[in-house]
Amino acid sequence: MPRSSSATAEDPPLLSLPAEAFAAEVNAWFTECARDLPWRRPGTPAWSVLVSEVMLQQTPVARVLPVYRSWLERWPGPADLAADSPGEAVRMWGKLGYPRRALRLHGCASVIVQRHGGQVPAGLADLLALPGVGEYTARAVQAFAFGKRAAVVDINVRRVLARAVAGQGQPAAPSTTRDLAAMQAVLPQEDRPAALFCGAMMELGAVLCTSGSPNCSPCPVRERCAWRLAGYPPYQGPTARPQRFAGTDRQVRGLLLDVLRGCADPVPAAALDGVVWPDVEQRRRALDTLIADGLVDPLPDGRFALPS
Repeated sequence: MPRSSSATAEDPPLLSLPAEAFAAEVNAWFTECARDLPWRRPGTPAWSVLVSEVMLQQTPVARVLPVYRSWLERWPGPADLAADSPGEAVRMWGKLGYPRRALRLHGCASVIVQRHGGQVPAGLADLLALPGVGEYTARAVQAFAFGKRAAVVDINVRRVLARAVAGQGQPAAPSTTRDLAAMQAVLPQEDRPAALFCGAMMELGAVLCTSGSPNCSPCPVRERCAWRLAGYPPYQGPTARPQRFAGTDRQVRGLLLDVLRGCADPVPAAALDGVVWPDVEQRRRALDTLIADGLVDPLPDGRFALPS
């Protein structure tokens, strides 16, 4: 369906089929074909859903699963984590990457205990007030933990909307206003089917409507997909470069944290200096940023430790 000449970049894409039919087809496929993931199982506590959402940020499911299980075995609820040190959260985080997420989860646990009686809140404002919880995570917890109607938009959802609804090979640059409006346009009105639809759209983008090699044959909306019907036109907009890891400060930070995670006690500076890296200044800079981020504590005696 073409846009009017007055449409702007912030307008949501226009749907070429009834929203109810689109959602029903995607939900039926998801009910039949969804992967069995622990955070999706009925009765999963809201805390477990929150943990999964934080861990899954920029991290594949396969890497998250073992850490998720170990984390919840040790800290099954917010009070359990809040009673432990943030350093232990960083240690347990292992090599998931972006370890500040571990500190944010610890901060969330503390606030949940202090302000919400140890129970993850269901309201959007209360969720957004938790440390490190943004629009996506707050809405994901509302939908997946509490079954509420909330527009949950990640890169997978954006890609499905771009192709099936707008007829574009890839989504445009992220825009909270536009992306939420696009999802709202197809989101069922009732809580339960809306929450199911959010998970279904994420799954569709993750397993079928992938970025590089979409598998259209089993797609539940292939006969209505605007991109397919248009003959798969190539995407002409700007593209984001994949984030490089090798040789970056992120890699050095991870190597330094590995030393601290592997020691029960604080380590001398020599232990961190012993991390083999060709650029000594980069190694020092990485340590400085770890300290600034609260991931490493410099002690008065010159040793270093995970945060206490």
